[in-house]
Amino acid sequence: MVVVNALGPVFLLVLLGIGLHYLQLPGGDFWPRAERLTYFVFFPCLLVHSLALAPFTAGELFEVLLVVLVLFGVAAFALILSARWLAPSEAAFTSVFQGALRFNTYVGFAAAAGIWGEDGVATAALVVACMVPLVNVLSIVVFALKLGRSASVVSQVALNPLVIACALGVALNLSAIGLPGWSEPLLAILGRPALPLGLLAIGVGLSFTGLRRSIPALAAVTGIKLLLLPLLAFAVCRALALASPYAEVVVLFAALPTASSAYILSRQLGGDSPLMAAIITTQTVAAMVLMPLMLEALL
Repeated sequence: MVVVNALGPVFLLVLLGIGLHYLQLPGGDFWPRAERLTYFVFFPCLLVHSLALAPFTAGELFEVLLVVLVLFGVAAFALILSARWLAPSEAAFTSVFQGALRFNTYVGFAAAAGIWGEDGVATAALVVACMVPLVNVLSIVVFALKLGRSASVVSQVALNPLVIACALGVALNLSAIGLPGWSEPLLAILGRPALPLGLLAIGVGLSFTGLRRSIPALAAVTGIKLLLLPLLAFAVCRALALASPYAEVVVLFAALPTASSAYILSRQLGGDSPLMAAIITTQTVAAMVLMPLMLEALL
């Protein structure tokens, strides 16, 4: 019941966001602007604050990174081998690939905070620091392989605000600089709106049109993301003997629905963006049922 009680408020905020969308509150372009502010300012501040103060060592960072590399390496390889059965076209496969690997960091942080408190947020920050750059690289490489897009992997990843925040937070931590002076309370204040605004924005951004298209692909990628990937994460953590609480948080992040930012990347690089929008909506709704069941079983 701990997991269910922690996830309940998270998904209620998403549902509230859906309600605000249909009521057109606050109206105008408030939500697109709020989402950008959260993505470029509030959430990076939360990441830097959590990582700079988290009690981890370089050895623990390496252990988490190794598990993440194995987990997503195996998953990506299996997806590419199964491409012809998972998607009807190359463009559709880029959406399936992102839907199977990317994760919604807002839901992950809120769930970690609900289950493990402040320690969970710190652990989640370290896991995100390992996962975000790798998943972005893999997604962009697949666009290059399947669609011949020439977007620079290095520039796409290096300019990602979450990647920058993760790198800065880890550097401040391992260098023992930390957050001197007023930087700690400033980042703490700026980071507080990230999760509630991020969760509300998820609900506002969900689109229920077009869910009938590519039903086999939607079913396959939802099953892979919400059922198979957390099981694989559990197995990899066990096989590589990753210590608690890192193992539990890796499993949590593997069980998350895909990120709304996947739609932006799909649109920018010529993927199947309508399918990507349908995947995001389907997984987010399905996660309200499947996430508690999977996490109760695995954690």
